[in-house]
Amino acid sequence: MTSLATRPDVSERFGNARALTCRECGASFDLGALHACLECFGPLEVSYDLPPVTRRMITDGPQNIWRYASLLPVPPDIADRPNTEPGRTRLVRADRLAKALGMRQLWVKDERSNPTHSFKDRVVAVALAAAVEMGYQVLACPSTGNLANAVAAAAAKAGIESVVLVPANLEPEKILASAVYGGLLVKVEGGYDDVNRLASELAEERDDWAFVNVNVRPYYAEGSKTIGYEIAEDLGWRLPRQIVVPVASGAQLVKIDKAFSEFVSLGLVPEADVRVYGAQASGCAPVSAAYAAGHDVVQPVRPDTIAKSLAIGNPADGPYVLDVVRRTGGTVADAPDEEIVDSIRLLAATEGIFGETAAGVTLAVLRRLLAAGQIDPDEETVIINSGDGLKTLNAVSGAVSLPEPIRPSLAEFTRLYEART
Repeated sequence: MTSLATRPDVSERFGNARALTCRECGASFDLGALHACLECFGPLEVSYDLPPVTRRMITDGPQNIWRYASLLPVPPDIADRPNTEPGRTRLVRADRLAKALGMRQLWVKDERSNPTHSFKDRVVAVALAAAVEMGYQVLACPSTGNLANAVAAAAAKAGIESVVLVPANLEPEKILASAVYGGLLVKVEGGYDDVNRLASELAEERDDWAFVNVNVRPYYAEGSKTIGYEIAEDLGWRLPRQIVVPVASGAQLVKIDKAFSEFVSLGLVPEADVRVYGAQASGCAPVSAAYAAGHDVVQPVRPDTIAKSLAIGNPADGPYVLDVVRRTGGTVADAPDEEIVDSIRLLAATEGIFGETAAGVTLAVLRRLLAAGQIDPDEETVIINSGDGLKTLNAVSGAVSLPEPIRPSLAEFTRLYEART
């Protein structure tokens, strides 16, 4: 594998990204295949020399995440390379849901229209660009499902090999939706944290494999910023006052907050106080527990929830989620599985949006925060639906009643209809 640090045109290969900076001690390192600080072993993130960016430059760009390419660690010609072109998903004004909740104005950022029907297509697209620049030959990941789908699809589009590792008890819909792309899919006994440990060992052993959320994680995580960029753009170049984000590893919440800060610093949106809230399932709520206890350290847990896409018992960005919500005046809360299912049904019944279990978590936590007076019903609020409910059918199968078939008879239909109404 060619070391990126040896390439003279490194600045052009990663656009306006300039270094990898430790989130703990602040040490800086050259851009390359590095994800942990060599000084303190803290996590690294990409830092930039951001150029002047205008609203017109963005709106004239592609109808995908590459309209924000100058704010991402990707080469200038990224839009012309084979990729799945994620992004530009709908920001839905949820008036019927808002009315049901007693809120003034509510929006749903609906990620279902991404290529593999979740926000993970965004982060994988950025990770793939970095992996190609660093000479990796295989795109890989440990995953709770959505990431495996996105990696398998992105690798197929780019014409490179993929290897995805998933828990053996994952929803069958997500397993099939990864296997269909033809890469290697490995079912691993145990939960996500077991899968992640195996992936970390493989990343050390196979130096030509890019594990998107392990050894190229600093680049991968930046893709979540595009959710925040799109929310601000679609609100008419302003920020919401409140946002509720599902928390698995925690990177999505942290990067949306970073996106808002970058847009303010670039003068693209007016400065505003945005309260950021994190949502977890009660069966896997290590960040919520740490917040409630006033801790800065997140204690790992063993997940037990229907929300498998959020079932990460040892979230890498957990401490940084705590930093964001405390700084912005938000909170992290959790909801049990029965409320998650009820909220999936409420979102579908009011807005026609069938979200996956993570959407149910986010809405269930919003309802809890409203009931506890911890979120203002009169302030403009955004919630995230990170994926498609068709991937998590088992979660609602027991909560939706299906009628027995009838004969093609008007009398039988009338009897059925009148019984229902």
